[in-house]
Amino acid sequence: MRYSEANLGRVFVLRLEDGDRLPDTLERFAREQGIRAAAVFLLGGAETGGRVVVGPEDGAAARPVPMIERLSGASEALGVGTIFVNEDGVPKLHLHSAFGRHRETVTGCTREGVEIWRIGEVIILELTNTTAQRKINPQTGFELLEVGSSSGQGDERQAKGVNR
Repeated sequence: MRYSEANLGRVFVLRLEDGDRLPDTLERFAREQGIRAAAVFLLGGAETGGRVVVGPEDGAAARPVPMIERLSGASEALGVGTIFVNEDGVPKLHLHSAFGRHRETVTGCTREGVEIWRIGEVIILELTNTTAQRKINPQTGFELLEVGSSSGQGDERQAKGVNR
């Protein structure tokens, strides 16, 4: 296990409106506000047709192929995620959400695009003094969170007694 220490920066309260699209809306907001790292909380509704990544087709594949599920109707939404900049300094949202309609629930990652239905309430807790960022993993092709800096001068730490 590796970890990075950070400090709490600004706190943002957002009201997303009908048709605002995830992840686009939150990534744009992060760019405009200069947010490089944050925790994100979402509560609200999701529109019919949103696309959610619900798992890999084959969990053992070296380069997993995502399974995509479309939301079948307007749904309640609850999500938690993070924003970290990638290697180009662009803020990238990683938000997992549960979408419920009647007795059915779809849970997954919003990276394929989900539009807000009526309202979305979002709290963004900015994290400061961290070098954590997303980097492309050559084996999987995923943009994975890396803690610490590549120069070795960052805030990266490895817990004792834990293998990587």
